[in-house]
Amino acid sequence: MFIARSLYTYAGVQQGSLSMKSKLFYYSALMGLLLAGNGVAAEFQKIVHADGKVEYRQAAQATVKTPSKSYYKYRNAQGVLSFSDRQPANRSYELVRFDCYACKVGSKVNWETTPLFRGRYEDAIAFYAQQYSVSPALVKAVIHAESAFNPQAKSRVGAQGLMQLMPATAQELGVRSPFNPEDNIEGGVRYLAKLLQSFNQDVRLATAAYNAGPGAVRRHKGVPAYAETQAYVERVAILARRYAQES
Repeated sequence: MFIARSLYTYAGVQQGSLSMKSKLFYYSALMGLLLAGNGVAAEFQKIVHADGKVEYRQAAQATVKTPSKSYYKYRNAQGVLSFSDRQPANRSYELVRFDCYACKVGSKVNWETTPLFRGRYEDAIAFYAQQYSVSPALVKAVIHAESAFNPQAKSRVGAQGLMQLMPATAQELGVRSPFNPEDNIEGGVRYLAKLLQSFNQDVRLATAAYNAGPGAVRRHKGVPAYAETQAYVERVAILARRYAQES
């Protein structure tokens, strides 16, 4: 009650002279102070109804985003580039975070010269690319762009594995172990083949759909005007050309 009296005194009015709207405001402020005193952050929003009535409601608290998972990039004893979710012992490493390797608009990577991943999952890529009639070079480009060939990559939105399959997509495709490289490649290539079929084998539209979703491509009647998606499509095309030149 002391806090309530202080609020009214600070406003320079007596309780009896307050309108209902003002009382609601001060009541909201009072509740905010009480919640803050208990270590709870509270925010209120003013709502004006069609009949002119004013209502104050506590605003929904913002959801705290879980940061994306971090991984350690290093070279093993044989000199092979490797990834792990555990800090390597007795060797140099780089801490990296995955949220679609090629999606960052301001990326400083030179996609014409960045090293390609050679000899990684070649058999699985070749097998499923042939099975689903997709260019192996395109599959490699998508894996490179999505996860930098890290089978344990997981984005902040939940995309998983080499080809960054969303859980719902993986479930629809029947992929039971998205962090298993072969399972992920099989599902990812099958999904890519489905997108290519949907967009008449137009690789640009199919890769745009892989990034932004087929619905976005249809709504925009082409590559969506999203900076991330446009950068992604361009970079996948560069990587696919480069991987094709090596085959």
